[in-house]
Amino acid sequence: MKNLAIARRYAKALLLIGKEDGKAETYREELEKIAHIIETEKGLERAITNPLYDAAGRRKVLNAIIEKLGLSKMMASFLLFLFDKRRFGFLAHINTFYQKMADEIKGIARAKVVSAVALTDNAEKKIRATLSKMTGKTVVLESEVNPSLIGGVITRVGDLVLDGSIRTQLFNMRETLKRGERV
Repeated sequence: MKNLAIARRYAKALLLIGKEDGKAETYREELEKIAHIIETEKGLERAITNPLYDAAGRRKVLNAIIEKLGLSKMMASFLLFLFDKRRFGFLAHINTFYQKMADEIKGIARAKVVSAVALTDNAEKKIRATLSKMTGKTVVLESEVNPSLIGGVITRVGDLVLDGSIRTQLFNMRETLKRGERV
């Protein structure tokens, strides 16, 4: 829990800097880019965070990544600051918090819809419109297909889960019938 509080603090600080200099969206993209690379290349993360390696050598590796990605001066300073404070291992969590806070500031809600079959563009538009009306935010929709649902959809927006799948309805019917048999 303490680690998440630390990550949230660094994300908030970067976002405040981004709001101040008007580059919050640039920092969002750069942070996402480097977090993705570090997450997918575990050897790279170890090369930067493992204290068994020389600190100067680890810093060179980080500087090479920063240069190769062409990151902004502010993002480079932020990443080197994380490195110096031995907080670089929190990068994935910092990115997650930054993305959520940046979405909140822009009035964006991210939703995930799982359906038994691929949704049509029209169905996605209707779901997006309904969720926008419910949340009062612009909704970015991510769709996934799961044939085991049989039919219907399961929608997640933040902590809210709306389960309209046939599988769940059948399960609920079965439970109702079981309770009725015992009475």
